[in-house]
Amino acid sequence: MPRGPTRRHPASARQSNFLITRHSERILWCIRATMETECSRLADTIHQLAQNHHKPRYLVAIGGSPGSGKTTTAKMVTHLLNKGSVKRTALISMDGFHLSRAALDKLPDPEMAHARRGAPWTFDLPRFQDFVRRLYTWANAVPLCTSVKVKDPVEDGIIITPDTSIIILEGNYLLLNEPGWRDISSLFDYRVFINIDLQEARSRVAKRHVHAGIERTLEEGLRRVDGNDYLNGLLIHEKLLVPDMFVESIPWSFTEAS
Repeated sequence: MPRGPTRRHPASARQSNFLITRHSERILWCIRATMETECSRLADTIHQLAQNHHKPRYLVAIGGSPGSGKTTTAKMVTHLLNKGSVKRTALISMDGFHLSRAALDKLPDPEMAHARRGAPWTFDLPRFQDFVRRLYTWANAVPLCTSVKVKDPVEDGIIITPDTSIIILEGNYLLLNEPGWRDISSLFDYRVFINIDLQEARSRVAKRHVHAGIERTLEEGLRRVDGNDYLNGLLIHEKLLVPDMFVESIPWSFTEAS
């Protein structure tokens, strides 16, 4: 799997343009297409690579900043890989490895920790590292998932059965060039980064806050984003490990990207 120095994200494509970069082949091309179409391309690529892989499970990382569309993309790709056949692809979100609210209360600045929940240092990094390392050998793995009701990670949320051959992990920091995180990134067989202009991502997340009822106005939503998600997005783009594929985010035809 190709490795390289930290690289800033490429310039965003215009509206319906989709930009993909395969670093291993050093081929760059632009095509006009919908994200749905490109998810199909990505699913086909992962399927072919997994078939030719020597390990029992093929591990894929899909990363990106808040608002880039990484979660929506990962869900669609997983659906396509499982469509019309026995389920063979599992999807896991690294959000399940947030520190619990009780653990945040024990940090030196609990108020800041809760306000910045979602920043790299608010995740249980050692546990996540151990989990990714064990994915190749686990016959029946039980990672964490996030409980919407209690807002804390809970056990037994996802089962990875022995016949699972492709595991996709999605999350903000899977390609982060920082201690601990870069070790996790090196464990993936294929790494995809959903790139987006950070101002566009900022707008998407602010609108999401308003739509979810977290904030009443777009102005309030933007203030909330600027205090956390936007800062996280800056870090992700500034300390990005070179992925195997860049995907330029464009709006989905059926929903706002998430």
